[in-house]
Amino acid sequence: MFSNSPSAFDSSVLETIHSAETMSQIRPKERVLLVDDSATIRKMFSIYLTPKFDCYVAGSFDEAIQALRSEDFAVVVTDIIMPGMSGIELLRKVIEDFPNIEVIVASGVDRPQRALDAIRLGAFDYLIKPCDPHVLQVTVERAIKRRNVSIDALRYKLEIETQNAELVVRKEQLERLQEQVIQSEKMASIGQLAAGIAHELNNPAGFVHANMEMLEQVLTDLIRLVECYDRAEDLPNADAIKAQIGYPAIIEDIRSIVQDCREGSDRIRNIVQNLRTFSRLDEAEYKETNIHEGIDATVRLLSRYFKAGPITLIRDYGDLPETNAFPGPLNQVWMNLLVNAAQSFGARPGVVTIKTYADLDNVFVEIIDNGSGIAVQHLKRIFDPFYTTKPIGEGTGLGLSISYGIVERHGGKISVDTRLNEGTTFKVQLPLDFAPNLEPDEKSITCYTQTHS
Repeated sequence: MFSNSPSAFDSSVLETIHSAETMSQIRPKERVLLVDDSATIRKMFSIYLTPKFDCYVAGSFDEAIQALRSEDFAVVVTDIIMPGMSGIELLRKVIEDFPNIEVIVASGVDRPQRALDAIRLGAFDYLIKPCDPHVLQVTVERAIKRRNVSIDALRYKLEIETQNAELVVRKEQLERLQEQVIQSEKMASIGQLAAGIAHELNNPAGFVHANMEMLEQVLTDLIRLVECYDRAEDLPNADAIKAQIGYPAIIEDIRSIVQDCREGSDRIRNIVQNLRTFSRLDEAEYKETNIHEGIDATVRLLSRYFKAGPITLIRDYGDLPETNAFPGPLNQVWMNLLVNAAQSFGARPGVVTIKTYADLDNVFVEIIDNGSGIAVQHLKRIFDPFYTTKPIGEGTGLGLSISYGIVERHGGKISVDTRLNEGTTFKVQLPLDFAPNLEPDEKSITCYTQTHS
């Protein structure tokens, strides 16, 4: 089939060898294993391929397997008909044990079915001997190229899987960090609420305490009078005791003290109820929600801004139906927006308007102020986590970000319309038919209480 004489090499072969020698100076040679029971074929194939590849030879199945186990090959070129195990068996073995090696079958059997069977088993190509040197070289190059592509694809796959695993770990770390940050911000916000609540509780608690001291003195005098009545024989002294203790005034004082104490205790009870309505600690589940009730409870907790300060609060409430929602998180939205509106004035007086209305599908809440507004360069980032324009120590940049997330989880939208030094309007749109996609065992949503952006 092949001639051993140099005359077998024509000019095209010499050009191919010269080209291969040039390429070999640029990149390292790949190893190619030539398996054939004919020493002549092995030699000829080696001559064809050696200028460009590092060629090894084997005369049988066993020699080939031994070579494959000792060296790293890119391509195996094998005959089919060999003593002992055939080239087809070698193909199967390579596919099974050395999947990164490409196999080219070179056979003198010119049968389409034989070629088709080899390709189906996993051979890269099927060549008919005698092979054109250029075709053999190009086929080996293509096989090596496909092998490199496969190895690169596998490497990229492993890299992507590794990166995905790292991303999962980092996501878990970020979630833990977010939980820690949220807890920290929750504590900071509770501190703010506590300051307002302490101020509100101080007045009613103060006069309840003072009235109790006065009530104790008054009751002491009344006890003297009652004891006098107990001693029936000493009744003439009763009028003297009445005059001494100022009996008519005492009766009036008792009534006033009881009324004041009742008013103080009612105010304390209302403050506690407002706090509970705001946080919804006992009803954080998804339910029909009165939007106005939540806004009013939040306003009462923010009385340090809207009661004694220079800010005028206007409630422009429309007729709102009950809305399916998580009331606790929504109250957090109202708190964040109202505090931001109040803080936009600095020390100046201003007006904050709460406007509510509804259409057939949605309810709308607008928080409108005529404060400092938001600059254009800040507008695109106001909902980014940790972004704030306030001085260090006065804002964490989480309020608007968390408000955005809460509204989004309710299937709604939050938008802003602002003009620098003229004012800002935050508009919250909530669907009336909101229905969260809860797991069967998920019955509530956590209410995050945050400081403000």
